[in-house]
Parts: sequence; structure tokens; C-alpha cells
Amino acid sequence: MTQPAQTNRRIHSIDLLRGIVMIIMALDHVRDYFHNLSFVPHHDPLDLDTTTPLLYFTRWITHFCAPVFVCLSGTSAYLLGQKKSTAELSVFLIKRGLWLIFVELAIITLAWTFNPFYNIFILQVIWAIGISMVFLGIFVRLPFKVILVTGLLILLFHNLLDYPEAARNNQVGFFWDLVHDGFFKFYPITKEHTLVMVYPFLPWIGIMFLGYCLGKWFEPAMDHLKRKKYLLYTGVGMIVLFVLLRWTDGYGDPKGWSTRQSGLFTFLSFMNVTKYPPSLLYACATLGPALIFLAISEKINNSFSRICLVYGKVPFFYYVTHLFLIHFICVISFFMSGYGANNIVDKNTPFLFRPLGAGFNLGGVYLIWLLVIILLYPLCKWYGRYKATHHHWWLSYL
Repeated sequence: MTQPAQTNRRIHSIDLLRGIVMIIMALDHVRDYFHNLSFVPHHDPLDLDTTTPLLYFTRWITHFCAPVFVCLSGTSAYLLGQKKSTAELSVFLIKRGLWLIFVELAIITLAWTFNPFYNIFILQVIWAIGISMVFLGIFVRLPFKVILVTGLLILLFHNLLDYPEAARNNQVGFFWDLVHDGFFKFYPITKEHTLVMVYPFLPWIGIMFLGYCLGKWFEPAMDHLKRKKYLLYTGVGMIVLFVLLRWTDGYGDPKGWSTRQSGLFTFLSFMNVTKYPPSLLYACATLGPALIFLAISEKINNSFSRICLVYGKVPFFYYVTHLFLIHFICVISFFMSGYGANNIVDKNTPFLFRPLGAGFNLGGVYLIWLLVIILLYPLCKWYGRYKATHHHWWLSYL
């Protein structure tokens, strides 16, 4: 018989922030499947020549999700290390990292594509977390300062690679693409199977390493006022660094900004930073506000926060489940819209049951997003309770 587990001490503000960004993340993925312009060629939601402010916001707000998700994964690793020896933590992180890479290729790819033949394998955020976790598992055997300095060096200086990449017209080869430059690069594995790179991993390692070091501020012995001060100062410092570097339009992001037809669109251009791979300015613009939120949210306790906590306590379960749910709703919409078997595969899109031009306007996207969040709530609440009261070994991998 399974024995109840002791309730683990969880950090309220971390779960709250994670829950909020995961709710926001679902909006971006619903937009992928249901916005009628998602796969229209040359129509980027962040392209200021074709977008609208609402569409831009719908895409840009989700920029917070991946860096916060990766950073807090590092923080969770540090807090886990308070209960394990260094050797145990190292082995666990390496094993879990390899498991996440497998999940990305075998489960997440299936959730995105619904293609049982796996003609396309996609390396996205779970892959980035997995490979970063493997490296963290190696580095936790080294002194804390080595991890901190390595994370800072990667985050601050990885954009130096932008210059040789540009000089080569981004034709840098498989391994360089895998490490830093491969945004939607397609590499054939066999005649019928292709690997698609979306998340080059080097900058994400830097973010995870710094997230791990952030965990030191969440040790039980840390005075909460001191933690709040550190988080506020660091968050504000990152935002100031973003503004200064972005204003000079020099180092920190390969994508420049320009004065546009209105003040609003000039601001949107200023904020349009590079996610793939995450530039220094992208990290500052997203993690800076996230740290400020962590500083001010420790005492928040209301109906909205309690709802967000349900999702934030089960991030991996939520991530996998929400992708399958969204794609399943897409299948229902596919048949209700009058499409048939001959429309299941569309060479213009990588996802089955998602023909080019299908979908709705942004109002429809937001309604489906709310439906997804509502349907996920009881599932996440059930799993959260199960995980809190059971201690099967495999729960630490889910």
C-alpha cells in the first residue's frame, strides 16, 4: 500500500509566478492552432508591417513563459539540492534531463503533430530544459561560484556569436545551429524523417544556471526582507540594462529597432527582441519583471492566486496535458468546420488536422484559450493533490 508522503515545503511566490506564465503559455499555443493567420506565409505576429497591436500583444506577452519556466527549473533544482547530497542531485538532474529530452522527442512531438509516423521531430522548450539540466547535473559538483560565473558569462556574452553567424549568412552547420543559431532549421534524419530545431540550447543553459543560483535566496534561513531587496534590485537592474542597451541599439540583440509611424509602434519596435535564441535583451526584458514579481508576491493570497497555484504546482503535467488537449480540440474544430480525411495532412503546416487558413479571429482564440484553462483546472488540482500525498519514485520525473 502506498504511504502518504510528508508535505513538502513549497515556495508560494515561485508556484504563483510559474502558474501565471503557464496560463499565458497556453494562449500562444492556442493561437498556433486556432488563429486563422498562424501559418499564412510571411505573416509574423511581431512583424510591425502586418500586425495589429492586439495580435502583437497576444504573441509578445508569451515571451515571459520560456525564460521563467527555465529559470525556475534551475531554482527548483537548487531547492531540491537542500534535501539531497551533491552526488545524488547530480545523478538525478542528469537522469531527469535525459528523460525530458526523450519526452520532447517521443511525447511532446506527438502532441504537437498528432503524427504517429514521426516524420518531424521538434526540439523545443522541454528539450532546452532537458539538455540544460544535464549540464547543470555536471556543474553542481563544482563550487557555487563557478556555476554563477558560468551562467553570467553565457547570458552576457553569447550574443558575440551573432557576428560570425551573420558573416556566414547563418550557414553555420548542424552543431553550431544546435548550440546557438538554429531557429526553425530543418535537418533530414532519413528520407522520411526530419529534425526541426527551435530552441538552440546554449543561452538556456545560462538562464538555468542563474536560476539555480537564484535558489540561494530562497533558502529557509534567508531573511524574507533581504530576499525581497535582492530580488527587487536585481530585477530593476535587469530592466535598466535592457533600456540602456536597447536604446543604443548596439550589443545584446541581433534585431534592431526603429522609429515607426506612431509612438505606439515605435515602442513595439523597441520591445521586439529576439527569442530564438534568447538574446541578452530578451532575458533582461522578461526575467527582470519576473524577479520583481517574485519580490512582491510572497504575501499575495486571493482567489486568483489560489487558482494560479493549482497550475504552478504541477508544471510538467500541465505542459504535456495542455498540448494534447489543445490539439484534441483542434481535431473537433477540424471536423465541425467541414474538413474531411483528405484535409488531415496539409504540406503547408507541420500539424495534422490543421489546414492552412483554418481557424478563427483573435476573439475566437481567446475564447478557446479560456476553455482550455477551465478544462485543465480539475485535472491539475487532482494531480496536485495526488503528488502532495504520495511519494512514488516516478513522481519526481513528472
